[in-house]
Amino acid sequence: MSRGFVVDVKVRVEAPAARVWRALTEPDLIRRYLFGTEVTCDWRPGSPVTYRGVWKGKAYEDKGRILQAEEGRRLVSTFWSSLEGRPDLPENYKTVSWELTPEGAGTLLHLTQDNAATPQEAEHSRGNWEMVMGKMKEIVEGLG
Repeated sequence: MSRGFVVDVKVRVEAPAARVWRALTEPDLIRRYLFGTEVTCDWRPGSPVTYRGVWKGKAYEDKGRILQAEEGRRLVSTFWSSLEGRPDLPENYKTVSWELTPEGAGTLLHLTQDNAATPQEAEHSRGNWEMVMGKMKEIVEGLG
């Protein structure tokens, strides 16, 4: 069940799903497309995930929990950002879902994120995710 306004972004990556999965779960690769963010997680369902970094001169520590992890297929987690200025309460967490679908030699990567408070917030998030996924695509395709 999704909450609030939902963001939906797809990108085709010219690489196998296993390589896309690496980009979703390897901290060194994540740092390269996610604005220098340091991610800590073991990627097992129920495990915590933390995101640390500096955005526009302000340090942040965001967090969530892994809900589903099916290697090469699907990764779902909750996500709360200190940068949004909302209290760390369950109703302020978003659910971010990554679906990987093999398409020939490539992979369709489909992201959804729920719980945007307004259509404007959803549109802002969509723009951020499109930028992140574009950079991820570039990195994954360059891994060869």
